[in-house]
Amino acid sequence: QVQLVESGGGSVQAGGSLRLSCAASGYTICMGFFRQAPEKEREGVASIGTGSGNTYYTDSVTGRFTISQDNAKNTVYLQMNGLKPEDTAMYYCAAHPKVCQLSRMYDYPYRGQGTQVTVSS
Repeated sequence: QVQLVESGGGSVQAGGSLRLSCAASGYTICMGFFRQAPEKEREGVASIGTGSGNTYYTDSVTGRFTISQDNAKNTVYLQMNGLKPEDTAMYYCAAHPKVCQLSRMYDYPYRGQGTQVTVSS
């Protein structure tokens, strides 16, 4: 069982930046973040293959968000720049031992506790 611990998040004004971190207790082939906003469907935001370094982004964050990793620490980071009010959501770290994709990240077997990101206009 892999434990995920998230940190970061908070409240910023539109155009601001935040960084999320997710530390894993063990190795998984894929780590990333999905988000859940009130009355909206859960959405995979970004993921990274921890071995390949390949990254995946949903269209709405491409060019604004960057996912990176520190393999020595089993930690991934989500740098969020140019934040918009529509980015407001609870962000969850997720990890999978076998596959790496954005779709259905909310079904990944390992999940963090979630952290709130609020962007005001």
